[in-house]
Amino acid sequence: MLRFEVSVEDLLRSRFALSPAMELCTLLRSLAGQDRPLPRAWATRLLPAFERLRRETELNAALALHTPRSGADFIAPPPRGLNQTWAEDLSTIRATPLETARHEFATTATGPSARDPRVRAVLDSTDAVPRIAEAMDQAWHELLAADWPQLRAICERDVVHRVGVIGEYGWATTIESLHPGIAWRAGGIELGFFPRGGTVRLTGDGLLLIPSVFVGPSAAAHLEGPWPRTLIYPARGTAALWGEMETVPQPDALAALVGRARARLLVALDAPASTSHLARSLAMAPGAVGDHLAILRDAGLLVRARSGRSVLYRRTPLGEALVCGSG
Repeated sequence: MLRFEVSVEDLLRSRFALSPAMELCTLLRSLAGQDRPLPRAWATRLLPAFERLRRETELNAALALHTPRSGADFIAPPPRGLNQTWAEDLSTIRATPLETARHEFATTATGPSARDPRVRAVLDSTDAVPRIAEAMDQAWHELLAADWPQLRAICERDVVHRVGVIGEYGWATTIESLHPGIAWRAGGIELGFFPRGGTVRLTGDGLLLIPSVFVGPSAAAHLEGPWPRTLIYPARGTAALWGEMETVPQPDALAALVGRARARLLVALDAPASTSHLARSLAMAPGAVGDHLAILRDAGLLVRARSGRSVLYRRTPLGEALVCGSG
């Protein structure tokens, strides 16, 4: 068991972020059979392009930098905040000094794949960093870019939910809600699933919290630089990606009452969300989502409130009763 010792200063400095590069690396590991298997529909759709990229680009060199539980830091740089983009991650990867990359090659590229002559030629070259960066950029655009708006919306909605829990119940409840294997005890965060034991003091730097659509079913942690102390946890709403449900559930009785599209929206609003978040996460047109939300609000099933630059919708007690009673 791993324990983070947390002070009041740490809580004040803790923050949420999103990491496109980390999500890409986790997806690549899954496609390569190094991590949690992807749902059949995702694997069927992505594996042909993934195998082609392995043949036609230097993607195997990037894959060789992954160990069973970790990987090279420079191909997944720590994110700065919730607005992190792949372009920013790629720029950081490309700016990695060759000496830094080679140090990571020596500690991570130790498996059988790193001994492949083609991979070894890339890792030993003077242009290893741009070649690996280019392969990852091609993988991003062919494997993840089309889905990223929807996946990002899931993560953003998760953060909105967690911030609401912090405001209503405090940090202890929020931390424990991230994953069943995470507990708040005696002023510290305990990770029962972590393979390495010990105690880590945050020393006033706070904790970086990253929701992920591909990490799971367990959570993960970063303990060493250049990353800050980090918890990566499965975002709410990823069940549909992992075969637990094909789509957002649409109870027949509720759909018969309000219509299938409005039933999807009502069920999806288990946490407050904006029109744009709902549109991206449900793959619906923003205009149609706005029209349906207006009808549900006029019917007394939703209310809305401004949060910063966004207008968030949430279910009323009547809306809750309809969803719960139709499940």
